[in-house]
Amino acid sequence: MIRVRDVAAVQEGRELRTGAGTEDGEEVVLGTVIMLTGENSREVANAVRERIASIQPSLPKGVVLNATYDRTNLVNLTIRTVATSLAEGALLVIAVLFVLLGNIRAALITAAVIPLSMLLTATGMLRAGISGNLMSLGALDFGLIVDGAVIIIENCLRRFGLAQQQLGRLLNRDERLDTAATATVEVIRPSIFGIGIITAVYLPIFALEGVEGRMFHPMAFTVVFALTAAMLLSLTFVPAMVAIGFSGKVVENERAFMHTLRSRYALALDWAVARGLKIVAVAVVLVLGAAALASRMGSEFIPSFDEGDYALHALRIPGTSLTQSVAMQRQLERRIAAIPEVDHVFSKIGTADLANDPMPPSVADTFIIFKPRSEWADSRKTQAEVIAGIQEIIGKIPGNNYELTQPIQMRFNELMTGVRSDVAIKVFGDDLDVGLDLAERIRGVVAAVPGAEEPQVEQVTGLPVLVIEPDREAIARLGLSVSDLQDVVRAAIGGVVAGTLYEGDRRTPIVVRLQDSIRGDIDAVRALMVPVAGSDGTPRAVPLGELATVEVRVGPNQINREDGKRRVVVTTNVNDRDLGSFIAEVRQRIEAEVTLPAGYWIDYGGTFEQLNSAAQRLAIVVPVTLLLILGLLFMAFGSGKDTLIVFSGVPLALTGGVIALFLRDLPLSISAGVGFVALSGIAVLNGIVMISFIRQLRDAGQPLLSAWRCRSARAPRYSGRLPPW
Repeated sequence: MIRVRDVAAVQEGRELRTGAGTEDGEEVVLGTVIMLTGENSREVANAVRERIASIQPSLPKGVVLNATYDRTNLVNLTIRTVATSLAEGALLVIAVLFVLLGNIRAALITAAVIPLSMLLTATGMLRAGISGNLMSLGALDFGLIVDGAVIIIENCLRRFGLAQQQLGRLLNRDERLDTAATATVEVIRPSIFGIGIITAVYLPIFALEGVEGRMFHPMAFTVVFALTAAMLLSLTFVPAMVAIGFSGKVVENERAFMHTLRSRYALALDWAVARGLKIVAVAVVLVLGAAALASRMGSEFIPSFDEGDYALHALRIPGTSLTQSVAMQRQLERRIAAIPEVDHVFSKIGTADLANDPMPPSVADTFIIFKPRSEWADSRKTQAEVIAGIQEIIGKIPGNNYELTQPIQMRFNELMTGVRSDVAIKVFGDDLDVGLDLAERIRGVVAAVPGAEEPQVEQVTGLPVLVIEPDREAIARLGLSVSDLQDVVRAAIGGVVAGTLYEGDRRTPIVVRLQDSIRGDIDAVRALMVPVAGSDGTPRAVPLGELATVEVRVGPNQINREDGKRRVVVTTNVNDRDLGSFIAEVRQRIEAEVTLPAGYWIDYGGTFEQLNSAAQRLAIVVPVTLLLILGLLFMAFGSGKDTLIVFSGVPLALTGGVIALFLRDLPLSISAGVGFVALSGIAVLNGIVMISFIRQLRDAGQPLLSAWRCRSARAPRYSGRLPPW
């Protein structure tokens, strides 16, 4: 009796290992928690942390489960920053209200609109499923929220004072309620139109799609909720509180600071009106100059966000075994972990069991987690200096190339465009070798462009492969077919499932294949015996080397396709330069220095692709917003002249925005574009109020010059239908 153990080694094997995890130079087991679409990352991370704590007691002795990367730290830091900014903004607005209104009770009533508006806004966000984050909360402007309340409360106080003077006594409750309602109606039209215009300009932002839409839709929702809540409170809560809170004598007075400011403004106003044409000419020159300046400013998708951590995409020679890759990665991590500012470093090598992020064993994602800045040995050291030190250290380790980025930014770029860098230059064509040659030439061109950081060509070749080419004549002479030969090779090298072993609920496949030592020896593969039938019908065997050519060749490492065409990608990050001007120079140099054969073409991707998409959408959104403002202004005034006068504040406000970006050395971005859309609504607010009251004064019989000077220089900021004198 011949048993299986007599002709083969029977043992528990393992599946082919395709990936590994390391931390601080030691091999570990890494697990990744994948969040479902639409879930809140902070809540998911907290739930995972609680579950890890419950799992710890059940782990075997010596096994510890630690979180190596927790996005909650970044989220909490961001929320803390936003909360601090909101609190500081609210306190600043309240302080300004105390200074400008000159009445503590009026300032308190106006300031109460802020928390009440935030409460209503939070309720709307909760119902709409919008989380509190940097984009949704960071755009709130408390100055706009209280603007309508300031208009109404000043007019109410003025009306209270006039009524007390006319009656010669204090007002009772019913008289105060009636006067507050009347005063509110007097100013309701310009205030509602002002806030309505600001709200309306956010509506076109909902036309943004893709990544930019997901980023700015929460902001638009939140601002619309907040302004709507503020308007409702200004029309209901504020008049009621004024009627209840001001039961005593109301005296309209003005603080010395405001009196001085108003006097100087009156002088400046007289000076400007006397030189009206010159002032208009200067304004036109400023607008044209800002337009010319904007056309020469750089552009980018969104400003780079400092995540606080760092990521390396380590690339090694194609065909590097997993064992060798782990050894090289451990050496890399030990060098990085020795840096004082680094808390720990971990890596994912190759492909995990759940292949949600497939990579060859020669590629590793390395994540560098920094210590809190308070724990740094030198607190004056910037993170850029630490990163420069890391680059210097890893540059001395042979056998590695790197793409340098940040953890979330890396995934963000990869999900958007399929590459992990800021810029992807794609070479399309049928022949992979020709595409690779073109890509190498393009890489050389990109490397010479200022701002390019570590340009790389994706690894499409260099992988050693075992090639077995059947000799069809030799196979035919022995009465075999190519499929017979393929079956033998498949069973010997790849293995075949011969059955299943049942152990209780466990099912283990029984795989038959050659030993690893034989499969890795090319001579042993050539000597593999292929069964054939002899001339007399007796079975015999022939070495594989007599029936096929067996050799190791350099083959493709990967073949990527896009839109049905093969492509080779050149990637690079952009440092110390805006993306728009970088791409423009790269295009110009490639067109001048690289000649493409027939049937080959170049396309550009990365975050530049998102920049183009969002810019095209903004090219529609901005004109629609401006037309919407013009339409609403015409509805408010019924006069084309007054509409254009108020609308003139929009280009002047945008001029200030462009100059501010230029002075800060910031490029134009989609964030700035959305900010300009919002600014265009804010810019007309004061103009609406001023023109409305000038028209009321003229309707009351005052000449034009007297009306604008009374309104602009002498009357309180938001007076009623008639000035108090």
